[in-house]
Amino acid sequence: MVSEETLVQQLKQKESSASAFEVLVSTYKKPLYWHIRRIVLNHDDTDDVLQNTFIKVYRNIDGFKGESKLYSWLYRIATNEALSFLKKKAKRNGYTDAELQENIVQNLQADVYFEGDEIQLKLQKAIATLPEKQKLVFNMKYFQDLKYEEISEILETSVGGLKASYHLAVKKIEAYLKTD
Repeated sequence: MVSEETLVQQLKQKESSASAFEVLVSTYKKPLYWHIRRIVLNHDDTDDVLQNTFIKVYRNIDGFKGESKLYSWLYRIATNEALSFLKKKAKRNGYTDAELQENIVQNLQADVYFEGDEIQLKLQKAIATLPEKQKLVFNMKYFQDLKYEEISEILETSVGGLKASYHLAVKKIEAYLKTD
C-alpha cells in the first residue's frame, strides 16, 4: 500500500495518473460506497453518487492541496455529492427533504440489497428523522467508527459541536426506538 502522499503525487502526474487512480478506486470504493449508502439508502442511487464522486475527484485532484488527509477530502466530496443528489431528487419529485427521507426509508424494505431485519429497518427510520448534520455525524461515528477529529476534518466543523450533535442524535434515536 502506497502512502497517501505518494498516491496524490502519482495522481497529479500524467504518466502515473491512470494507474494511481485505479489504486485510489480499489482502496476507497468500498468505504465510500457504505458512507454514501448510509446517506442515500438506495443501492442504485449509491452507485450513481459513488461514480460522480470518483469523477469529481479525478477532475479536481490538482486542486487538492494536502491540507487535510486524502481520505477526508474524498469523504467530504462523497458527502457533498450524496447531499446534493438527495436535494435534486427531492426537488425533481416535488418533495420536501423530510418527505423524501420518509419515502426512501419506506422503499428500503423493497430494496433487494437491504439485508437488515426489522430492527435495522426501525433504526434506519429513526436515523431518517434526524436533522442532516446529526444524521451525518451519527452514521460516521456509529457505523464507520470514525474518530471525532476525522469527522471534524470531513465536515469542517468543531469536535465539540460534533460531540454535541452525536449525543443529541443518540438521544433522539433512543426515544424513537422506544416508541411503537
